[in-house]
Amino acid sequence: MDEKRRQQVKVEEEGRSSSSDSGDYTSEDEGTEDYRRGGYHAVRIGDSFKNGLYVVQSKLGWGHFSTVWLAWDTQISRYVALKVQKSAQHYTEAAMDEITILQQIADGDPDDKKCVVKLLDHFKHSGPNGQHVCMVFEYLGDNLLTLIKYSDYRGLPIHKVKEICFNVLVGLDYLHRQLSIIHTDLKPENILLLSMIDPSKDPRKSGIRRKRFEERLSELLRGCVEKEADADPETSAAEELSANAKLNEGSTKEQPTSSENANRLSDVDRTKGTGLGNQGAKRGSRSTRQKLSASADLKCKLVDFGNACWTYKQFTNDIQTRQYRCPEVILGSKYSTSADMWSFACICFELATGDVLFDPHSGDNFDRDEEYFAGQE
Repeated sequence: MDEKRRQQVKVEEEGRSSSSDSGDYTSEDEGTEDYRRGGYHAVRIGDSFKNGLYVVQSKLGWGHFSTVWLAWDTQISRYVALKVQKSAQHYTEAAMDEITILQQIADGDPDDKKCVVKLLDHFKHSGPNGQHVCMVFEYLGDNLLTLIKYSDYRGLPIHKVKEICFNVLVGLDYLHRQLSIIHTDLKPENILLLSMIDPSKDPRKSGIRRKRFEERLSELLRGCVEKEADADPETSAAEELSANAKLNEGSTKEQPTSSENANRLSDVDRTKGTGLGNQGAKRGSRSTRQKLSASADLKCKLVDFGNACWTYKQFTNDIQTRQYRCPEVILGSKYSTSADMWSFACICFELATGDVLFDPHSGDNFDRDEEYFAGQE
């Protein structure tokens, strides 16, 4: 996708999300405004995709490009994460760029040892709002921001930080040295554990939830074919919005809140749950959270390559989430793989302390970039 279209997407993101400069990070869902032609596809629990191959079970998260759903792969009998992109042409082109990068990542890692998310499938799905590119990923667990929350923003023991950082560095080394890929938006939300911190919330380990879902599966599959055959392609916007509102009432609401810490969030300046492991409900007492955090499996993978590029083919100079943005990008200079390493260092600090290293604010006589370079109190 060319620079002009990239910038168009960027402007629309910032307009919808009140980018980090505004400090407004309170939105818990994507709202209804973009459920229109060129926007989101209204997904309902029980909907099927790709001729019944994938059946939607619950909502995982959302971003300004897409919504993400927990789905059941009926052919292989496993859970997957289904990402449904907005349908406007520039979002479709962005999705195709992402797929190209994800396929290169998958092709170079047949043994799945490089700590990077795997794209399992991709296809297009037609709906009332247009044709949507869909991507199917392996289902992972909670993101690192959720782990930081479980520690009550007090930081993790250094040996745990080292374990996480080892996995992240394996992924970055693979991307940088072997593929010449720059992630460009590395942050805690875009690093997912392989499992849920609380096993009772993991559908892969919850026997009761799985049994209940499988009992409903046959009925859903019988009904979905009829529903697709009877669907009116001219379904009104009001019907779509109403359906989505009802869905969101029952879906998990917790989103990473930092700019994505309790008031730090956006697709440009921290995402609103675009990751594949943004599930999570109330986490219980502090002691319970601490026990779960202490026993969590810390194996993790890098995710969300929607803004990634190559060292030799870059789409835009406007990259990275504010709190993890490197000096050369702020100055508008050239950047390379070192931009990811700067973000990685910021993440190391946040894991160890529970707080962001850089979170500059604007004032009457200076902007956030000026305070960033002047140093923080």
